[in-house]
Amino acid sequence: MGAAMLTGVITEILIPVAAVIGIAFALLQWMLVSAVKLSPERQTPAGGNKKNGFAADFLIEEEEGLNDHNVVVKCAEIQNAISEGATSFLFTEYQYVGVFMAVFAVLIFLFLGSVEGFSTKSQPCTYNKDKYCKPALANAVFSTVSFLLGAITSVVSGFLGMKIATYANARTTLEARKGVGKAFITAFRSGAVMGFLLAANGLLVLYIAINLFKLYYGDDWEGLFEAITGYGLGGSSMALFGRVGGGIYTKAADVGADLVGKVERNIPEDDPRNPAVIADNVGDNVGDIAGMGSDLFGSYAESSCAALVVASISSFGINHDFTAMCYPLLISSMGIIVCLITTLFATDFFEIKAVKDIEPALKRQLIISTALMTVGIGIVSWIALPSSFTIFNFGEQKKVKNWELFFCVAIGLWAGLVIGFVTEYFTSNAYSPVQDVANSCRTGAATNVIFGLALGYKSVIIPIFAIAVSIFVSFSLAAMYGIAVAALGMLSTIATGLAIDAYGPISDNAGGIAEMAGMSHRIRERTDALDAAGNTTAAIGKGFAIGSAALVSLALFGAFVSRAAISTVDVLTPKVFIGLIVGAMLPYWFSAMTMKSVGRAALEMVEEVRRQFNSIPGLMEGTAKPDYATCVKISTDASIKEMIPPGALVMLTPLIVGTFFGVETLSGVLAGALVSGVQIAISASNTGGAWDNAKKYIEAGASEHARALGPKGSDAHKAAVIGDTIGDPLKDTSGPSLNILIKLMAVESLVFAPFFAAHGGLLFKIL
Repeated sequence: MGAAMLTGVITEILIPVAAVIGIAFALLQWMLVSAVKLSPERQTPAGGNKKNGFAADFLIEEEEGLNDHNVVVKCAEIQNAISEGATSFLFTEYQYVGVFMAVFAVLIFLFLGSVEGFSTKSQPCTYNKDKYCKPALANAVFSTVSFLLGAITSVVSGFLGMKIATYANARTTLEARKGVGKAFITAFRSGAVMGFLLAANGLLVLYIAINLFKLYYGDDWEGLFEAITGYGLGGSSMALFGRVGGGIYTKAADVGADLVGKVERNIPEDDPRNPAVIADNVGDNVGDIAGMGSDLFGSYAESSCAALVVASISSFGINHDFTAMCYPLLISSMGIIVCLITTLFATDFFEIKAVKDIEPALKRQLIISTALMTVGIGIVSWIALPSSFTIFNFGEQKKVKNWELFFCVAIGLWAGLVIGFVTEYFTSNAYSPVQDVANSCRTGAATNVIFGLALGYKSVIIPIFAIAVSIFVSFSLAAMYGIAVAALGMLSTIATGLAIDAYGPISDNAGGIAEMAGMSHRIRERTDALDAAGNTTAAIGKGFAIGSAALVSLALFGAFVSRAAISTVDVLTPKVFIGLIVGAMLPYWFSAMTMKSVGRAALEMVEEVRRQFNSIPGLMEGTAKPDYATCVKISTDASIKEMIPPGALVMLTPLIVGTFFGVETLSGVLAGALVSGVQIAISASNTGGAWDNAKKYIEAGASEHARALGPKGSDAHKAAVIGDTIGDPLKDTSGPSLNILIKLMAVESLVFAPFFAAHGGLLFKIL
């Protein structure tokens, strides 16, 4: 077989070192962002002291009369209001989620402990009956612990991301006074803090958990890595509530602010007279930052767990080859180092001098990280894997060579890039699809909606082919393990992906703060340019999240089928087919719930904003202040109340189906939900992104065609705002939440597989 070049001891050192480097780099970026002061001190004395070129920078401000320190004070006040709103919402959400976490932890313990009647005796191993493994009760205890670890890490990741974003938004606004390049670097560095903290924390906690569990499990690696799957379940269940709750919050505020402010009252976006404006800016942080952070952490945890489960019953686990076993973790460690180098290209090696440089700089991040990571994967595959080994493949051992695993990870990585660029093509206003949607606004909102829906459906084609090709190639080369590491490949550059993704909401907030602080039109133009690029990159981030979710859930599905001892999933048997058709329906039911939740909350918000405009004298004239707190309360109350039913649908479906209908029907449900969920998620995200950028295309008026469609307030612009408003819940609530639905149901089924295999299918047993 040929042993790996990397020894177990070096592996034990390399993984935590990479994680610590990631955390240290995140702290360095945070210190650099902190250097931008939010206090009205004059940074350069009169005279020629040009320390770090500050005197030259401040000339722009002097010309525009912007050295008015009231502006800085105002920015600090607004930032404080946004930060307080976001913190208070997340604490309220986490109280509810904490109760769920405790209840679900008890359920995991009871279900898994009852597999062998809470026996403390060793049992024959699942995959090797000649050997004895730790009792089912141990699996119950350790699965519960790993679930809680994953849930806490997910919550902390989301919360830290939100704190960093709300810390950086006003600093980005102030830096925009000195030029678009400085503002870009501040926003991007802040995004990098979140990206690196999340990637490094996820890796470190998982690594520590494996080593602590090993103290009890010893040589029983099959049991050890089965218990570790709870980590992925904890990560994703928290992400579901973060995504749905945050998505409802942000879109209720956004829709309310846009419909009354822009369409009815004809005032600009983020105008301080709009009562929903603070709630709207808070929403960007709790939905797009905290929600996205938890979501991608969940994907990372699940793909690692799926790969580790399959590896534990392959030659890596059977021969106790720790280095090869840690291959998924070594890939993630290499990803942190690669992303660190990539980040320097955006912040240190290349300077952004003009607005037109922003989008290429962000795209360059994706290309550089993918190219460097391909080399990194090659190195890890060469030194960490034996030249040939066997991988578990539905009851058999398939012989695989190390270069074949390299191709599995690489194809996942490059499929991610393809999905990212296709998403960009369909959602960026630099290309014809979005320009066509903008053009359709000439004849009103109806044609805009028709064109936008068509664009979303069409945008599904190439990503699905990319996912299909990567599934076929990786499965052919290395069975289900190949698919799990392909998903990990797509997520290996998660630190860069998250930095790009978090950059968008930070820039959006920066624009809002500039408008509310009464800064000049030039500053708002710069922040708008940052925001437009951020919109496209957010769509790319969602594309990555959905693509990786498809691969992750398929890998988890394979692990579930193996664990539940199903030899084949035959679609022609009624048990499987009913599951398939019900599973395909679930994403529609889930989307209906989340869309209606946004609609209900937005209805309340619109009425409140209208009431304030009609009843507060001097509000439109700017002489009176709106009541921001009531709008923040409407969004908070609605999202907390409305996130529970969709969450319950996703969490209870596998438990009910597995217990009453058995593992065959559940395998049908998982396959159906995966196949339909991916399509709806991609089309919903891209339709919403296209409508948003079609509106921005008209507002910016950067080309002759855009100017012909009118200034802000024209009929075409109003039609575009309506399209954008319809697209808001599609791209920020339903679409992104669906990828959690398909992953979460799969990982939950895997965790509960021992119970379903032993006691499931009660209805069919009675019949």
